[in-house]
Amino acid sequence: MKNRLKVQRAESNLSQADLADRIGVSRQTINSIEAGRYVPSTVLALKMAQVFGVPVEQVFQLEETD
Repeated sequence: MKNRLKVQRAESNLSQADLADRIGVSRQTINSIEAGRYVPSTVLALKMAQVFGVPVEQVFQLEETD
């Protein structure tokens, strides 16, 4: 899964720690999601989108497979 989490954070002027605090996870979790090492749960993805005030599809996209 691809994500625009880092871009969304920058546009919202939030640090990894700020976002983590708002959704109840660790800063390391945010870092792992941004790096593509961890795919968030549906609930976590929805919480992130809610913080940014955008649809979840604007933050996370499925990668195309041939």
